[in-house]
Amino acid sequence: MTEHQPRALRLPTPGCYADPDRSGLAADDVFDGMTEHLFYTLGKLAPAASRHDLYMALSYAVRDRLMTRYLAGIEALSATPTRVVAYLSAEFLIGPQLSNNLLMLGIRDAAAEALRRFGIADLEEILDVEEEPGLGNGGLGRLAACFLESLASLQIPATGYGIRYEFGIFDQLIRDGWQVEITDKWLKAGWPWEIPHPDQACFVGFGGRTESYRDERGAYRVRWIPDEHAIGVPHDVPVLGYRVNTCDRLRLWRADATESFDFYAFNIGDYYGAVEEKVGSETLSKVLYPNDGTDEGRRLRLKQQHFFVSCSLQDMIRSLDQRGIPIQEFPDHWAVQLNDTHPSIAVAELMRLLLDDKHLEWEQAWDITTRCISYTNHTLLPEALEKWGLDLFGSLLPRHLELIYEINRRFLQQVRLRYPGNDQILRKVSIIDDDGGKAVRMAHLATVASHHVNGVAALHSQLVTSDLFPEFAALWPNKFTNVTNGVTPRRWVALANPQLSALLTEAVGEGWITDLDQLRQLERFADDPAFLERWGATKLSVKRHLTHYIHSHTGVLVDPASMFDVQVKRIHEYKRQHLNALQVIAQYLRIKNGQAEGMAPRTVIFGGKAAPGYYMAKLIIRFINGIAETVNSDPDMDGRLRVVFLPDYNVKLGERVYPAADLSEQISTAGKEASGTGNMKFAMNGALTIGTLDGANVEIREQVGADNFFLFGRTTEEIATLHAEGYRPWELIASIPELPQVLRLVEQGHFSNGDGDLFRPLLQNLTGQDPFFVLADFADYLRAQEAVNRAWADRPRWNRMSLLNTARTGFFSSDRSIREYAQRIWRAEEFPVTITCELD
Repeated sequence: MTEHQPRALRLPTPGCYADPDRSGLAADDVFDGMTEHLFYTLGKLAPAASRHDLYMALSYAVRDRLMTRYLAGIEALSATPTRVVAYLSAEFLIGPQLSNNLLMLGIRDAAAEALRRFGIADLEEILDVEEEPGLGNGGLGRLAACFLESLASLQIPATGYGIRYEFGIFDQLIRDGWQVEITDKWLKAGWPWEIPHPDQACFVGFGGRTESYRDERGAYRVRWIPDEHAIGVPHDVPVLGYRVNTCDRLRLWRADATESFDFYAFNIGDYYGAVEEKVGSETLSKVLYPNDGTDEGRRLRLKQQHFFVSCSLQDMIRSLDQRGIPIQEFPDHWAVQLNDTHPSIAVAELMRLLLDDKHLEWEQAWDITTRCISYTNHTLLPEALEKWGLDLFGSLLPRHLELIYEINRRFLQQVRLRYPGNDQILRKVSIIDDDGGKAVRMAHLATVASHHVNGVAALHSQLVTSDLFPEFAALWPNKFTNVTNGVTPRRWVALANPQLSALLTEAVGEGWITDLDQLRQLERFADDPAFLERWGATKLSVKRHLTHYIHSHTGVLVDPASMFDVQVKRIHEYKRQHLNALQVIAQYLRIKNGQAEGMAPRTVIFGGKAAPGYYMAKLIIRFINGIAETVNSDPDMDGRLRVVFLPDYNVKLGERVYPAADLSEQISTAGKEASGTGNMKFAMNGALTIGTLDGANVEIREQVGADNFFLFGRTTEEIATLHAEGYRPWELIASIPELPQVLRLVEQGHFSNGDGDLFRPLLQNLTGQDPFFVLADFADYLRAQEAVNRAWADRPRWNRMSLLNTARTGFFSSDRSIREYAQRIWRAEEFPVTITCELD
């Protein structure tokens, strides 16, 4: 192998170095990089390399090309400090990395050519090898991933902080119609995208006691003496922006024990005791979202949250110390964003670090804390607004509880001045919940300490101030704002839907990839029959790919020419997959009763996971699969109706499903969904939405036009009125056409092999309480589905509506969301990294 001298990177700052053999982007360079990694990193010769070996070699070769940009960015920030966004999130659902990084670097064709030299004709063969990182579950984690990508693409310095979970939430199998959870061993074969930094590990304490003392100046101080410690070891994942040099990072913390082996215990025969501390500490980063239905589960979840938050804040402070920047300037260098309530312990932990470690006075520490922290609320559901019992909290984090009491005391004093004698207000806003079992309200803690609190859709933000936190909004009206969520068009259109991307680029140029508003130019083709025909043909081509996947993974044959009616998302009652299932039964009955005239042939596709302890959600999955079994085995349904449940829904599968959908089911109860992001991905890819006025559906309808959206259902205000008047769902049943027959069929066991008891809990829930107003919206939902049928029958009209959906989704790019955060909340600026390579 020819030896080369490294080329210095000439930066606007002191440089790092890059080996030219590891920086080139041509097919020859990628091939050479793969050959080198096969030999030196993996210990394989090319003729003996498996597909997994080739995946690893290509990934390492691509990672080499990220390193130039990654290290250049670190050097640039060190020389010219600027404010960096610290995005704290319990989840980062980043999806497969190889295909995304090939897109970001613009070397997909080069990689395909390099693989052909290894005898691999199709790049997809190697891309399919990659395990999906088990670092997230649903929309919260996927949003965090989109935001990190947009931060890098907009050249804004950022670090995402989270946990390096050894096991994801779970892999989902369907057995006899039921969800079965199996361990998600996503790291079992190695993950080439992480860079461990054991030299930058942090110590984190738990439990123990506090003691007060006087420092050398006589000032009152408190020290925390934990009785348990863990070590957080950072693993960095480079996050490259699209065709720019900015490469931000996702820093994930792995938990290690301070002492992994007790030699004395081993020698006296206590073999479990010899590794007990190692097992206990490493449990912190074992699994995403341990079941919090037990005391131990709740304890572990709180420990996880404190673990990654403490490591992250220590890391930020260390970065200032290493550059000689005073701690008082922390808010000038770090904008700390709390992604929902999981990282809210950051308020107390930052105060502890500033008071106890840096020995600042309270007022100064509080000023720093409140100038750097902001909080995104993601839910209106009470059960999702975390509260921790005082006994649990105090036993794990005694110093933090003391600080929270003091924060609360000072805050309530302000409230008393504003509302003298109003004890009701005090109870509502107090960080400590004194009603029933006393608890720490984490959302209240985050709200009190943050300089901004934002919702994630216009309706959601309105409900945050009117329903969730009205007293806080009255105290600080300027603190509350809205930033509607967005998704990255790079992964969800350019990468996931190459057929549509090629058509878009041909029509409007490639600028849409970084400026989605440019898709507005598509509107000039809205009345062009030839273009609309190509639009429909492109969709059909994508649907054929999904058809093959469905058959190979479920055994169900579907017609790609049928309407692909899709609902893929976490299974939850408020998302109302059971409403969709009931309307499928209504369609089934119409066909059986000879009333199918005007019905569009449909393939109804479901996907999503239910939390392991959520019985009703798991029963809904069983319900859907029971319907699918009955429908798909009935000859009368051939060519008219198919039902599919896609197991183990994740980002990789989403990349297949979103581009192929014709109809997007966004049917949550009004006022329950904060935003939703799947709705945006569907619309970008030309799916039409049938939905309620909930979450970002409201803004999608405003953007794409009411004529291109199938609206149904009661509004938030109508739901509230119905609830206030005493909703009695059993009184509605007889008055709703088709509903009695639908429910009777379920009750008789038609979809459960004659077992009338199987779905009884679901029926009792719907006809007794119906907490999410499924029956109240059923008739209007059927009406909207009729409108869908009529639109589908007029294919030029449908294609026109589809085109306009794509054309008008510029607002839903995560680039727009990040610009709003950067300008209005973080005050973070672009920081381009310039790299010029010249031979010495």
